[in-house]
Amino acid sequence: MALLAPAEFESAARARLPADVWDFIAGGSGAESTLAANLAQFGDYALRPRVLVDVAGCDPSLTLLGSELRAPIGVAPMAYHRLVDPEGEVATARATGRTGTLLIAGIFASRTLEEISAAAEGPLWLQLYWLRRRDVLAGLVERAEAAGYRALVLTVDAPRIGRRLRDLRNGFAVPADVRAVNLDPELMRASHHGDAGASGIETHAREQFDPSLTWADLAWLRERSRLPLVLKGILTAEDARLAVEHGADAVVVSNHGGRQLDGALPSLAALPEVVDAVPPEFPVLFDGGVRSGADVAVALALGARAVLVGRPVLWGLAVGGEDGAAQVLDQLSSELTHTMALLGRPRLRGLDRGALSERAGRYR
Repeated sequence: MALLAPAEFESAARARLPADVWDFIAGGSGAESTLAANLAQFGDYALRPRVLVDVAGCDPSLTLLGSELRAPIGVAPMAYHRLVDPEGEVATARATGRTGTLLIAGIFASRTLEEISAAAEGPLWLQLYWLRRRDVLAGLVERAEAAGYRALVLTVDAPRIGRRLRDLRNGFAVPADVRAVNLDPELMRASHHGDAGASGIETHAREQFDPSLTWADLAWLRERSRLPLVLKGILTAEDARLAVEHGADAVVVSNHGGRQLDGALPSLAALPEVVDAVPPEFPVLFDGGVRSGADVAVALALGARAVLVGRPVLWGLAVGGEDGAAQVLDQLSSELTHTMALLGRPRLRGLDRGALSERAGRYR
């Protein structure tokens, strides 16, 4: 039977994956209230369609930080794609190339930066955490530039890893045959050892992430790369303004998929204030809870320049490898174009707040 929606890929992926791997992918932090709120927040908006508009040729393409995309959709940075498919990030890179979407490779990718770049036919960015070892960070940046990556995405909402109860209960550790191959194995040793009540991922982050990072440190990174710098994990107008002041080229409104501070704002609730706080030309990206092309349209109407998708891509990868991931991305793109047509807004510039009606919501 054909899988026609991300929710169908979700069910199929869950049936295929080991329980602890599924929990690592699906879970959030704490009581998972923010994880649930990310999904629920889309229900606070209804679409306002216009009629008798020429929608014979809807165009969702755009240029983002100098890269051309066929749709305003990208794959959010996620670790260890080989947990769900033997080809890992190489398969994901081929899928984004086929669909004209963006791939943000994670610092904990399970294929080398060079292998991912060789497989990618479309734009490719690299996500970083701020490590205690700045020499390692600098080396990754140098490799990314040499391999043709077009931007750096610094995750700024993880001075420590959120308390993810599913991983703690499972004593989750990365399997021995799956490694963060772009980092020295000694740096990653803790991630491969977990016990009941202790997550290898959490132990590794505590050892390797630098919790003393401040806005002033961004200058060090800017000095070492000519690539655009994107800050991921912005949820407030205050931090959005500081990002602009400190030379960021874009931000991602994100609560880490509900995996960091439980009880934090749903990303969609934070999006309007961030958009309103930055100059009109400054790109604001979005992630958190996107499960359909209509969800993409809502985020774009609230001011996002592009939308990143996480878990659904891993579901597609788990079910069908490259083809499955490409099918999920194609579904989201085609659903977005379908939504634009029925909304009477055939161009992305027409997707503004006038396309939405706000319902009474919990987070206002």
